Amino acid sequence: MLITILFGPPGSGKGTQAAYITKRYGLQHVSTGDMLRKEAEKGTDLGNEVAPIMAEGRLVPDDLIVRVIEARLRETNAAGVLLDGFPRTVPQAAALDEMLRRTGRKVDLVLFLDVPEEKLIERLLGRALTEGREDDNLETIQNRIEIYHRDTEPVLDHYRDQPATAIEVVDGDAAILEVAERVRNAVDRHYRDAA
Repeated sequence: MLITILFGPPGSGKGTQAAYITKRYGLQHVSTGDMLRKEAEKGTDLGNEVAPIMAEGRLVPDDLIVRVIEARLRETNAAGVLLDGFPRTVPQAAALDEMLRRTGRKVDLVLFLDVPEEKLIERLLGRALTEGREDDNLETIQNRIEIYHRDTEPVLDHYRDQPATAIEVVDGDAAILEVAERVRNAVDRHYRDAA
């Protein structure tokens, strides 16, 4: 099973590109937000732990998120998994690496959607208008991007330091289908080089 992380700042198009990637390569799309909600709905032990935390709007602790992902990886029989929204911090990445090591796996590929900051802000403000998302105002967007730079961006360096993990930087500053083509070329290149 190949483990791929879809990585990028808010507004880089991760959700849109995840749909293309999972369909083309037969990967299971693993979104931490979706997983946590499903675990809570199923009433599993993990779900019962995370439900009150989510209901209060608090961040779910790293160890719980890793356990949810570990449970999901045990359930899947897909050719691989595309992690979207995780890991968000270096401690989460280290916990993921340790969990994968215990099962004889590793992160094979990190796809980084690289988009200039002014384009991210433009996209997120546009999304706020079209989708009526009140949480996407300029102040909130700038805060999310600041948190990304401070907490999430170092995850990329974490994986750059691991020679067994391939990093593919994809220019995400283009039309959706053009970015999808760039992503496809990057994934194909990785699979070809890994063969």
